[in-house]
Amino acid sequence: MGNAIAWVLGLLVSGTALAQGADVGLVNMVSGNVTYSPSAATAAKAVQAFMKVRDGDRIDLAAGGEVRVVFFDASRQERWLGPASFRAGKSGSAPLTGKPASVTDLPAAATQRLARVPDLVQFAKLGGFQVRGKITPAQKATLEQQAAVTEARATYEKMRKDAAPDDIAPELFLYSALYEYLLYDDMKTAVDEMLRKQPGNPDLNTLADWLRTRAQR
Repeated sequence: MGNAIAWVLGLLVSGTALAQGADVGLVNMVSGNVTYSPSAATAAKAVQAFMKVRDGDRIDLAAGGEVRVVFFDASRQERWLGPASFRAGKSGSAPLTGKPASVTDLPAAATQRLARVPDLVQFAKLGGFQVRGKITPAQKATLEQQAAVTEARATYEKMRKDAAPDDIAPELFLYSALYEYLLYDDMKTAVDEMLRKQPGNPDLNTLADWLRTRAQR
């Protein structure tokens, strides 16, 4: 009996996850009245910066609204201006009204790290940190670690050349890459640059505050 109940519960959980759709993107920036809903039967909610976008989500922008979404599998970032609406998918958006104001291709390696950004922001809000791969002053970076960081910086420079003046996707990518080794000073530089581009972003201020607590340890 117990096994049967567990099996049914497992099916329900799996069905719910499938109904919600897999994560396909990340909101890089949002301003104005922008909402999303997973289905027609679901009440629309406000889109938040650094939230994940799921397969099938409908996103609606009122006049004056703006949103940037990084699509992981498609390795692209779309910028939308309202009034417009679209449905998110693995290959990018499916326009319902309007069309993207601009589309930027991203390195495939970059989107993998950008996918981690919502978790990193949440870790900062909770004051958490990880120790995997950490490079300490008393421990020199391995050749593999040095190569990984060097490669990440090269990718960042390429992304920055193609990015709009207020686009923080390159810095988010670099922050995520540096986080793997807890290179706090370099992470702070990336956050400072993001704050220069988007000074009113409260989540970026959260990252800056969290990094200050790391530096004091």
